[in-house]
Amino acid sequence: MAVMNSQVCNFGWKAVDFELKGVDDKLYRLADVRGSKATLVMFICNHCPYVKGQIERIVQDARALAPLGVGTIAIMPNDTKAYPEDSFDNMRAFAGRHDFPFPYAIDETQETARAYGTVCTPDFFGFNADLELQYRGGLDDAGIEPKPDARRMLYEAMVRIVETGRGPTDQVPSMGCSIKWRKD
Repeated sequence: MAVMNSQVCNFGWKAVDFELKGVDDKLYRLADVRGSKATLVMFICNHCPYVKGQIERIVQDARALAPLGVGTIAIMPNDTKAYPEDSFDNMRAFAGRHDFPFPYAIDETQETARAYGTVCTPDFFGFNADLELQYRGGLDDAGIEPKPDARRMLYEAMVRIVETGRGPTDQVPSMGCSIKWRKD
């Protein structure tokens, strides 16, 4: 497992459209998940210890943000042949086990992950109502193990984006497992 940090927020960068199959067998485009006030595009997987340690908090924050007008999608970008734990069937089971309130889609070609410049799982991209990037940071300051007093950086940033259209200037990059790129 190679540990990576996400890149610094490139404020104003426009969200890239996609068409990806969700674990519910529906196809999702950016317009299908776009929120009225903000949109959260996150790259996660099933096998990464960082995702496993944060998934309950990710789900909690997505549930809390939805009534504020934040649309959310999770995208799994890894090579499933090399990492079978990230297979589509295992994605379906993972989403069910954690009761995802958002679509969980597979990026089989890895084109979406490349277009977003994602480097790790989890990797969070928070966009304003105009689909301009305003947040590229971590979930919270707890890391893998939950802490009761952890600062909810992603949640706070998305609320700020909903309220002002702008993300915080001070952002701590997300940390997680490197994307498992296909070798072909």
